[in-house]
Amino acid sequence: MKISEAFEKAPLLIVYICAGDPTPAATPQLVRRLAAAGADIIELGLPHSDPIADGPTIQAAAQRAIAAGMNTDVYFQAAAQADVPVPKVFMGYYNMVYARGLDRFAQDCARAGITGMIVPDLPPEEAGPLHKACVSSGVDLIFLAAPNTPAERLKMIEESTSGFLYLVARTGVTGARSDLLQSTHELIARVPGNKPKAVGFGISTPAQAAEVIAAGADGVIVGSVCVDLIARGEIERLEQLIREMKGAIKAVRGKGTIAS
Repeated sequence: MKISEAFEKAPLLIVYICAGDPTPAATPQLVRRLAAAGADIIELGLPHSDPIADGPTIQAAAQRAIAAGMNTDVYFQAAAQADVPVPKVFMGYYNMVYARGLDRFAQDCARAGITGMIVPDLPPEEAGPLHKACVSSGVDLIFLAAPNTPAERLKMIEESTSGFLYLVARTGVTGARSDLLQSTHELIARVPGNKPKAVGFGISTPAQAAEVIAAGADGVIVGSVCVDLIARGEIERLEQLIREMKGAIKAVRGKGTIAS
């Protein structure tokens, strides 16, 4: 399924996990369980030894995954085996994409059923070659914008992204937070175009997810809290959290108010 098709049924719940944690062999079944619980899009992170946008929770997951044998070849094998009826999205750093070759990486994504790519350390001004490779393979290239992104650049990023625009809820690295900032609400309101917008970084509760949707987002991205539950082996609790978040965001869009 294409990302654009998924957003026809917005609001969406987008779930991030680190591929290979706890083991590469466990990843396909974990993806299936996430989709069955209600995840509308699944971000599969390719672990990196030196992450720059990830907080301690995801850094630790990446270290566990690498120690368990995860690498780029194994990543695509696991992604291909994770046969789910929802879009899968790659998330990882540009040097891993570049080292494999841009065309080859985009083609590998398409073959594994990955329909989008998020590369946090690649600005759109320098993404021309990868964008060309993604277009050739039918893969969306998704860009990020932050609360401190100037208006003119926000417009450029929104025009450049495909699939959806990833709005970073706060400056800094990933990690669960107890509150949402006013700047998050302002960023959602400032997006100039009509492309779907999803908010991530710090979303960890159904109430926060509902607040983001009520503020005008089309999707919520939840990551660190999911990775933490996987690390503790609490998969049933993770499935419950996904169901609760999905219910909360659907209630908001249906009623126009934040679910209590």
